[in-house]
Amino acid sequence: MVDGAAIRKRYDAISPHLDEKGLRIFAAGEARAAGRGGIAAVADVTGIARSTIGRGLKELASHEAAPPEDRIRRTGGGRKRATVMQPGLVKTLLELIESSIRGDPEIDLLWVSSSQRHLAEALQARKYTITHKTVGRLLRDMGFSLQANAKTREGAAHPDRDAQFHHINDLVKRFRKGGQPAISVDTKKKELVGDFKNSGRTLRPKGDPEKVRVHDFMIKSKGKVAPYGIYDIAANEGWVSVGISHDTAAFAVESIRRWWQRMGKARYPKTKSLLITADCGGSNGARVRLWKTELQKLANQTGLAITVAHHPPGTSKWNRIEHRMFSFITINWRGRPLLSHQVIIQLIAATTTDTGLKIACAIDNQHYPKGVKISKADLKNLNISYDKFHDDWNYTIRPQT
Repeated sequence: MVDGAAIRKRYDAISPHLDEKGLRIFAAGEARAAGRGGIAAVADVTGIARSTIGRGLKELASHEAAPPEDRIRRTGGGRKRATVMQPGLVKTLLELIESSIRGDPEIDLLWVSSSQRHLAEALQARKYTITHKTVGRLLRDMGFSLQANAKTREGAAHPDRDAQFHHINDLVKRFRKGGQPAISVDTKKKELVGDFKNSGRTLRPKGDPEKVRVHDFMIKSKGKVAPYGIYDIAANEGWVSVGISHDTAAFAVESIRRWWQRMGKARYPKTKSLLITADCGGSNGARVRLWKTELQKLANQTGLAITVAHHPPGTSKWNRIEHRMFSFITINWRGRPLLSHQVIIQLIAATTTDTGLKIACAIDNQHYPKGVKISKADLKNLNISYDKFHDDWNYTIRPQT
């Protein structure tokens, strides 16, 4: 009977001192000494493949000479990588995951929503010979990381979620190819104005931290601000309207209007179309009637046909503006109390990145009342056409004649 414990003890003692060939010969010697069933037993105990132990037995039997130049393997030994044997594999893999990329493609860590097994199946359908483990290695080599849907905390995934992301990706490609603006919009978290604690650290003289309030009770004279952002996907530049009133659809569209007047119109002087990608909820939500009504006003004023594509429910953190603009604003003002409106504007406008991000910012002093009602009759008067795919998420509002 094979004494697996003894083999394992000897393996643990000697393996740190042996190279690949040495381990192979050791395992082969143990297997031969064990007799019948020795290869299986040694492989099970040491984790060395049976085929490797078999090669070691052949080497013991033939007294094979050492490889040239002290190499562990003969020149050219070992199986060639899948990317060498199958040209075009990496390019095809990138095409499959392109619309699943989350965040900024310039950062070191990219997220992929498709599983390794699904990607392997898709590659196999295209006549590539590959396993999900090889897909995982290729993704790691390319700087990707897999994000498991089960670990998100934004509710259950909508069955058409991936299809909507493909749809948004195709729209953005089409608009960018035609030289037309495609923007990502959202409201950043509301912030208290005053000497309140702001998460993060900033350089200060040792022993002299910034003094802030113990409790986060709003200072009535300063209130809160709601930064609404517009990120130009192609230009890598943004606009932030810092609202001091309510975060309503009227405020959201006014912020887009200010971006167009101060930045967009000059960059896209001949365009007749605008693409807006937005979350499914909030002031720019897909079900908010005021949002569509205000967009109609904007279309009438600018002459633009405004196409809107909403991200599926529960995917707000994958909105481009979150990763390409808001995250850097948060980094820039970390550890700094937002003492006044002017400080907030300066910190936002000073936000830059290595990829050339530029942000303009201004206070919006207008008052936006809550609870504005839009009737179904008002909605019917809009010059709006709904997309065949998920008309609740995708639609275009054109100027009224």
